[in-house]
Amino acid sequence: MAQVLPIRLYGDPVLKKKALPVQDFSSIPELAENMLETMFEARGVGLAAPQVGISQRLFVAAEYLEDEEEEGPEADLKSRVKELYVMVNPVITYRSGQQSITEGCLSLPGLYAEGARRDLQVRVEYQDEKGQQKTLEAEGYLAVVIQHEIDHLDGILFFQRMPPAERQKFLDEHREDLAEFQRQAKAFLREEAARLGQAR
Repeated sequence: MAQVLPIRLYGDPVLKKKALPVQDFSSIPELAENMLETMFEARGVGLAAPQVGISQRLFVAAEYLEDEEEEGPEADLKSRVKELYVMVNPVITYRSGQQSITEGCLSLPGLYAEGARRDLQVRVEYQDEKGQQKTLEAEGYLAVVIQHEIDHLDGILFFQRMPPAERQKFLDEHREDLAEFQRQAKAFLREEAARLGQAR
């Protein structure tokens, strides 16, 4: 049964690292299932492996059906899934157009901003959880999700895609939130180190 994994917060060093290509696919189906469960629990549209502490080039994402009657956090996201994606070793091979929409991030919970520069259309080549080669053409919101998650694999967070003045404004406005995320990230890493030390 899939389990929910702890999501790493802003300030965790794993979010700044360039993730390594996946070569061994034996554990990927289980990891992808756990990541999807974690994404649903956090009510997200995408989740990259570094966000659960695994520095590998893999992310999961979902397209949801529009549901005007959804009410509150209890509404079941899984029942609204239109399409699920598991993208391993993704590479964008074509880009066109420009767009900017409001973005958030599960590693920066509750913070949203517009201004990140994104391509309107992308073609992405990737492998699925079993290692099969795939190609997907996406535009609009799904294209943003793909670019956002691939950025995570390169150690880039969405606000870093903003023009300098807008990025600085975002950092200034959310200084306290970001400092709190950093405190929580350090506390989590200390707990993990202690737990691993006890397990030895």
